[in-house]
Amino acid sequence: METAMAAVVRESGAYGGLLYVLPPGEDALWLVMVAGAPHELATPWRRVALNDPMPVADAVRERRLVWVCGQEEMARRYPRPALVLPYDFALSAAPVTSGDGVRGGLVLLWPGDRPSWLSHAERDAIESGCHRLGGLLQQSTDRGDPLLPADRPRTLPQPAGRTVPPGEAAAHTAFIDRLPGGSCALDMNGRLTFVTPAAADLLGRDPDDLVGALPWEALPWMDVPQVEDRYRAALVSRRPQAFTVLRPPDVGLSFELYPDPSGISVRITGTDPSEGAPPPPSVPAAGPSRATLLYHLMHLAATLTEAVGVQDVVDQAADQLMPALGAQGMVLMTSEDGRLKILGYRGYRAEVMDRFDAVPLSLDIPATRVLTSGVPDFFTTFADLHRAYPATVHEDGMEAWAFLPMIASGRPIGSVLLAYRRPRVFPPGERSVLTSLAGLVGQALDRARLYDTKHDLAHRLQSALLPHTLPHVPGLKVAARYLPAARGLGIGGDFYDLIRLDEHTAGAAIGDVQGHNVDAAALMGQVRTAVHAHATVGSAPDQVLAGTNRLLTDLEPGLFTSCLYVHLGLATHLACVATAGHPPPLLRHADGHTELVPVPPGLLLGIEPDSRYPALEVPLPPGCVLALYTDGLVEAPGVDLDDATAALAGLLERADPTDLDAMADTLIRHAPTPGDDIALLLISPGG
Repeated sequence: METAMAAVVRESGAYGGLLYVLPPGEDALWLVMVAGAPHELATPWRRVALNDPMPVADAVRERRLVWVCGQEEMARRYPRPALVLPYDFALSAAPVTSGDGVRGGLVLLWPGDRPSWLSHAERDAIESGCHRLGGLLQQSTDRGDPLLPADRPRTLPQPAGRTVPPGEAAAHTAFIDRLPGGSCALDMNGRLTFVTPAAADLLGRDPDDLVGALPWEALPWMDVPQVEDRYRAALVSRRPQAFTVLRPPDVGLSFELYPDPSGISVRITGTDPSEGAPPPPSVPAAGPSRATLLYHLMHLAATLTEAVGVQDVVDQAADQLMPALGAQGMVLMTSEDGRLKILGYRGYRAEVMDRFDAVPLSLDIPATRVLTSGVPDFFTTFADLHRAYPATVHEDGMEAWAFLPMIASGRPIGSVLLAYRRPRVFPPGERSVLTSLAGLVGQALDRARLYDTKHDLAHRLQSALLPHTLPHVPGLKVAARYLPAARGLGIGGDFYDLIRLDEHTAGAAIGDVQGHNVDAAALMGQVRTAVHAHATVGSAPDQVLAGTNRLLTDLEPGLFTSCLYVHLGLATHLACVATAGHPPPLLRHADGHTELVPVPPGLLLGIEPDSRYPALEVPLPPGCVLALYTDGLVEAPGVDLDDATAALAGLLERADPTDLDAMADTLIRHAPTPGDDIALLLISPGG
């Protein structure tokens, strides 16, 4: 696998790549291999859901090559990764397939100064490389090998570079020493591999103390966001970068970074401190780099803007926080009626969480103080935790804990527990950033709980307005389906109804109120009630629509409604149809032939109070199927409406008319992704 990965990177001309695996039956991609970059750079994207707005998710889900030619296009098409990596680089993403199945995805990275298009040779290299990798993944699956790494993604070794003869090495050293300033080198993980005496003198440290260290950890005054930001820019864009920084108390230094596939060469020269170098941090950093944590803080902020409900917040926080911070467990908690409520968790056994969910809040529970005061708690060992809370039992297998407040609108609304399997020191810098991260989660959670409340209220409203069951009408078989929109609150104004008028007649209605919100759902209830009322007093279809139209124009709701009403004469085997701007029904004859019923069009309801709605009478013999539907079943961007309706008619022709439920499921299953609501009512006389 490593050989095939290295080959596709080399043959495509990319400088690096990421290989993702899609385990069978799962809906998320997992990062398993990184080439040409440190795996830490890809930590925020170790898991990518197939519906995430990410290039690799689009490539796998749509089975196509995705090409992003630079920073501007990335910001336009994929704002989340563009916000986290605001550097000039190009990217391709392609599905890794084997046979008819998708096994994963391949992301390749190019410098930002390359041409804005992929050549035929590059495309061929990507396609053949994905084919090889797909075959290898299929073989691994067939052998039963684990697809996912136990710990972290495998990182391919960097190119070793050419071997320098001893004489040439000495000449290189002399050449470097004669240059003004100092020089050093970083590997692809940011660690110093070489430091000249002049560079060590400028940095104020012995070379032996620097080699093998990260600059921003060995030199606290370099732990400012711009230093690691420029390093990341050089790493991702593969273009030279420069910055200045102030070495305390008053030494200005200028750094020039020159990247290549094996690492980064750095030139260091003195500069005038008054030229704008940022001041050093007032407190030396300890623990993980603040720049690294700020990087993950930015990514989490970008991710949480897309979280919708509470479960989304739980999933996004776990996906981003745990790998970024090295935590093995996470719990989101809040209080409800004086009791602890577990909102979600990761890395814990369900039985442990069940024991704590809904327990009364008391001072014996570590989360209580954070929930009530908004003050974080950090415990580096279980001994520390036990001293603070003597009643605590060590049952989760963890060795260090951070209890972080989730603050929204200036008040604590819950807490985040991060747990670690090993004792951990939480330095001041890390504590402040962890608290900020929890604050972001709290703000997202507050929005998500409001959304969930509105979502629940809206669905209860819509559920109350739609018929719970359809009445039994002798001599008539019916099947109905309703599918909410995939956007907004997932509700709207589509409705259907079946009305028993007497022993031999019935009425059927279907309609669509403009909009996808609570107002649309409320108006839908009024329209359905009006249609029902006019139908039950024996009005003809044109009169049913005309009376409903007058009601809507009097109400002036500001929304328009389409509606189709059918009077079903079961004894005469005739149907009388009238429409107010609604798609005409489809009629499947007993012999399978299906046609569009040519109902004379009428104006939408709610526009003109005196609108007329001509009716059409059509035969309705036993064994036929009349299909009433809303436009969500046929409309899709870029698809001709007539073609979509013809395709729907073809599905009706091929379906079994004796099983209306199976027919309804087939029609719904082949519908476009519901950006709009879908309502469907199938009617067959003679049952």
